[in-house]
Order: sequence, then structure tokens, then C-alpha cells
Amino acid sequence: MEKVIRLRVFKDLSSQQQIDIIKLKGSLISKGYTAIIHINDQDEEYHINSFAVIEESRSAVQDFIEDFINKAELTNMVSILNE
Repeated sequence: MEKVIRLRVFKDLSSQQQIDIIKLKGSLISKGYTAIIHINDQDEEYHINSFAVIEESRSAVQDFIEDFINKAELTNMVSILNE
């Protein structure tokens, strides 16, 4: 069964932060966690990026995202939305 992971991403990013977000998304795809990431507007400040993962890998994917966010110093720009 698949579960959806949703990320809330701040829209007003610096060039480096934009690059880091693209790297995060590319890593999620290249590691085989997902094949496609959907992007929707939440409001004027945030995008919602959502993608499906296999339920058994959800914890590993969330750990990967949290580590990436911390290493890239994006903690104020990206957050995982709990469902």
C-alpha cells in the first residue's frame, strides 16, 4: 500500500536554497523512493510538494528528508506535514 508524504516548502527562497530543494527532490527520485512529485500552491507563502511511497519505506524516506533538511540548513524553509 502507498502512503503520501507532503512537504511544505517556503516560496521565497534564495538561489542556493532553490538548488538544495531541487537536489532533495532529485535524490528522492533517483533513490527510487518515488517517480513523481506533485507541486501545488498552499497559499501566497508556501508550496505543497506531495509524493507517494511504499508504506514500508515511509519511515526511511522521512528520515532521509529530515537529514537532508538539517544538513542543507533548510529547517525554516521545508517541513514534513503530518497526516
